[in-house]
Amino acid sequence: MSSKQVSAQAEGSSVFCEFVKPLDSHTAEVEAVRCYFCYDAPCVRACPTQINIPSFIKRISQGNIRGAATEILDANIMGGTCARVCPVEILCQASCVRTKDDDNAVEIGLLQRFATEEFFKTGEQPFKREPSVGKKVAVVGAGPAGLSCAHRLATLGYDVEIFESRAKSGGLNEYGLAPYKVTTESVQKEVDFILKVGGIKIHHGKSLGKDFTLDSLRKDFAAVFLGMGLSGVNALGVAGEELPGVFDAIKTIEKIRQGEKLVIGSDVVVVGGGNTAVDMAIQMKRLGALSVTLAYRRGTEQMGATVHEQELALKSGVHIRTWAKPVKICAEAGKVCCMEFEGTELNSAGKLVGTGKSFTLKANQIYKAIGQTLLPSTWGDPKTLPEVANGKIKVNAEFETSLAGVYAGGDCIAEGEDLTVTSVQQGKLAALAIHKKGDPRRG
Repeated sequence: MSSKQVSAQAEGSSVFCEFVKPLDSHTAEVEAVRCYFCYDAPCVRACPTQINIPSFIKRISQGNIRGAATEILDANIMGGTCARVCPVEILCQASCVRTKDDDNAVEIGLLQRFATEEFFKTGEQPFKREPSVGKKVAVVGAGPAGLSCAHRLATLGYDVEIFESRAKSGGLNEYGLAPYKVTTESVQKEVDFILKVGGIKIHHGKSLGKDFTLDSLRKDFAAVFLGMGLSGVNALGVAGEELPGVFDAIKTIEKIRQGEKLVIGSDVVVVGGGNTAVDMAIQMKRLGALSVTLAYRRGTEQMGATVHEQELALKSGVHIRTWAKPVKICAEAGKVCCMEFEGTELNSAGKLVGTGKSFTLKANQIYKAIGQTLLPSTWGDPKTLPEVANGKIKVNAEFETSLAGVYAGGDCIAEGEDLTVTSVQQGKLAALAIHKKGDPRRG
């Protein structure tokens, strides 16, 4: 077997469904009573959006699902998706005090998912808009940061217009997360819920630098929030990278999520050590690849993917090969056949160096997952754009850029981790900063 063609729309639910199953009501209540309901709980301090975790879990234990969900969503409007994709094993659950008693942490992520899922089924809208402040704010990008910013501003009485380059809203939640983590249906339900608050208009298919300029937004709106994420993909920089059979992992995940037909290789190599690399490797295995190897230039301790994600990959049948630096991609009859690596190690100064020993991995498909990059050159005249440093937009403590009235958050800025939950928090905090500075009712 060399390869096979699959369609995301035609595949069975075992491939294109969420890997982790939700809790039922009985199991959720049993798990909820395990919580100690700590005062000044460490799990809350570990949550980037500062959800009052003991409070929402207490409400679940009492059968108050609406109260639990409202508590979550008031702090994190994308609490449903974050419950599925957050690395809780290094955030809230890692701080659970039950682990100090040699016990298992409370399943905070699953309980959050249970509360939000059950509440969304009711179709209720717990948030209301305050009286209009008579101002409009522009948001560039309908991803987690942009939607979070827009929702908070809308509740505070602003009229918000979002300019999104893609056909759908959701950003990486819609286009960049493997389907085994979260489905398109779940993402779009969350987007619909956010928009139901009112006061938010989205213009799809509109790109900064192509369809509008930052200058025009600054003239037409009281403030601007930039949440466009990262659109560029880093290159391996090795010979053979242009060969047929070499793909960008993030673009391939997008195709999978949008139901496009794909050819799945029998021998797949994924290069990278972050969450996207793990997502790509696991998804390829679930799609039918016979052998999937994830190759990373450093050790497992240095991988961006958490230990939990690494273990999930291993349990899914993915081979992890560390201390492997890409050297070149080889071909037969014009197509990828293998990839050559050099072994690496840390020298006495802690610098990564080659060992001089090489090895080859058989591959008829190779996926690059070595990070994304900002492309400010596509945004228009550099003189009209905010300052960029080290590949990210510079912001101050209130997420304002070097341009007055222009704010930014999410993956496009240098603050915090590149996580959905971090982007949501930054969008929310930027909205509050815009309101603090520009609300006429504050005199």
